[in-house]
Amino acid sequence: MRLISPLLKHVVYPGMAKAGYLRRRNGAGPAVVTYHGVMPRGYRIIDPSLDGSLVAAESLRRQLQLLKDQYTVISPQQFLRWCQSEQELPPRSVLLTCDDGLRNTLTDMLPILQEMGLSCLFFITGASLSETASMLWYEELYLMLLAAPETLALELPEIGAPARAAGRKEKRALWSSLLKKLSVYDGSGRRGILEQIRQQLGLSADWNAKYLQDSSNSRRFLILNARELQSLMAAGMSIGAHTLSHPMLSESGEDSCWNEISESRRGLEQALGQPVWALAYPFGDPASVTRRELEMAERAGYQCAFLNVGGGFGAATPRFAWPRVHVAGEMSLAEFEAHVSGFYRSVRKRLLREELGIAS
Repeated sequence: MRLISPLLKHVVYPGMAKAGYLRRRNGAGPAVVTYHGVMPRGYRIIDPSLDGSLVAAESLRRQLQLLKDQYTVISPQQFLRWCQSEQELPPRSVLLTCDDGLRNTLTDMLPILQEMGLSCLFFITGASLSETASMLWYEELYLMLLAAPETLALELPEIGAPARAAGRKEKRALWSSLLKKLSVYDGSGRRGILEQIRQQLGLSADWNAKYLQDSSNSRRFLILNARELQSLMAAGMSIGAHTLSHPMLSESGEDSCWNEISESRRGLEQALGQPVWALAYPFGDPASVTRRELEMAERAGYQCAFLNVGGGFGAATPRFAWPRVHVAGEMSLAEFEAHVSGFYRSVRKRLLREELGIAS
């Protein structure tokens, strides 16, 4: 499959897009596209693993223009009314969503949406209800590991055996392991362990000053605060919940998981003074979302909840496991359309069946 992927990206997708084949595909229900923000002007990529989910401003503009020209971009309110069986949607409808609530969604993404006359459903964590600037905890953790000496060691009895890493590849593996282990804790407990990690890595208390003070870095890493969130909503954008603190929910205990899902909705509704009807699961892949989380989302009163994989026309669309097209920074316009059309998903499914020797 690794050999086939470049052929698809550089030959098959562009050819099909040029011939108009991709936009002739359709399926029941709207396709949902999700972004994670826009690369701020002047920001220099630190690590592809860290920054790969952000798109360039011009890429976003081209993708939105394609959707406007060849598809029907619907508003979050139209999607909600359709979910509630109160209205029909046009063929080839596409809903725009964006996760995490980074500051660049207000400073760099919103102007493009307004320029194109489009609305988006933004999924926000509980951290945006504060007036204090902060980062996503797992990005902060990754930045700490990168800032540490080339070879590092951690002693954290709360989460298991001592951990060691040498070089960026091992640091990445350590980060992945710590992400799961720290997701067991609530936001306060996790913050305490992050502070231990900072001290053990020998980083100063102000190690993150360049991310807080530099304009392009702060737009890249800081989360919207309460005032900025109000500005986003005042611009006509819709707000959904993305849990209180963005843990990997499948690793969280029963009570903690329920609190993350239900209290994020309650807190946002109280702060915004309007119903919050949609949830996006953090990370949103099969490893981080189980049936338990789907049932909790419905019980918490949401109208629907979104994954971060499997999207495009023709996908199954269960209300509390709604698939989305995750837009990566390196995605070409033809590849983007292959995902939206559902062609990417169907090819991947067929290749996987052939790899496993399963008959069609």
